[in-house]
Amino acid sequence: MPLSVMPMPAHGASSAAVSALGLRKSYGDRTVLDGVDLTVPAGSVFALLGPNGAGKTTTVKILSTLVTADGGQARVAGHDLATDPQAVRAAIGVTGQFSAVDGLITGEENMLLMADLHHLSKREGRRVAAGLLERFDLTEAARKPASTYSGGMRRRLDIAMTLVGSPEVIFLDEPTTGLDPRSRHSVWEIVRELVSAGTTVLLTTQYLEEADELADRIAVLDDGRIVAEGTAEELKRIVPGGHVRLRFSDPAAYRSAASALREAGRHDDSLTLQVPSDGSQRELRSLLDWLDAAGVEADELTVHTPDLDDVFFALTDRTHQTEETAR
Repeated sequence: MPLSVMPMPAHGASSAAVSALGLRKSYGDRTVLDGVDLTVPAGSVFALLGPNGAGKTTTVKILSTLVTADGGQARVAGHDLATDPQAVRAAIGVTGQFSAVDGLITGEENMLLMADLHHLSKREGRRVAAGLLERFDLTEAARKPASTYSGGMRRRLDIAMTLVGSPEVIFLDEPTTGLDPRSRHSVWEIVRELVSAGTTVLLTTQYLEEADELADRIAVLDDGRIVAEGTAEELKRIVPGGHVRLRFSDPAAYRSAASALREAGRHDDSLTLQVPSDGSQRELRSLLDWLDAAGVEADELTVHTPDLDDVFFALTDRTHQTEETAR
């Protein structure tokens, strides 16, 4: 059963841009999705984080009407996926792992092609294309073949093409795979701008830093199941290893604190104590109140919480260990 660290809105709530309940998908005897539940609040970034083969791309394909689910229900931008797929398509944009850019034509021609597909008039199509090319800093390269673009430029063009139809919801399937750090940060800025303008983004990624940087909420998907969900900070707190480090310069203060805080790990050479903690405000306040009441003064207090790497490995390893035990 997935671990949710914070209550979520009910599926189908009016604040949800995307909601799914019990999504299932199999190919032959291989189960790809095994009852996936999602609620993505409107105007937010929601990240699906997981290893290769976890089911991230399949989830995106189902929610964007590219693949039919074997079971479950979903609504996107207020439209039922099963009964009104055309309305869903009109409300969304999709940028896949592999660029949809045609390298044989120019960036501008790629944009105008998308405008035609959205049935915009020639005048409106040129206006929209020019605006998006400028917004994504592609005006100078607009009349050059897209095959001459760098990886970052192609990805920016790909996202710009997705925006031609002014979608309410955008699915970005591993949008920065293969990009250099500068280009990756450029894409991140684009995502932030989209969300600040009211667009909802569902993002799949293998990059833990990307989820940490962008997502309002993160769901960890492993082996077709959601194994945890929450904000980045909430997820970090569910993995053991968090602690508060207290460093003392006064040996007497150190001994007094060590005597009272028996659960703390001692490092006598450096006069430091490592107190287990989830890093929450409540636990920090309790520790500080105790230090004040005891008249003990630490020279340095630092909070150490697990990062998303720790969360990712702990949760996915836990899933696989459970499966091995069941066999």
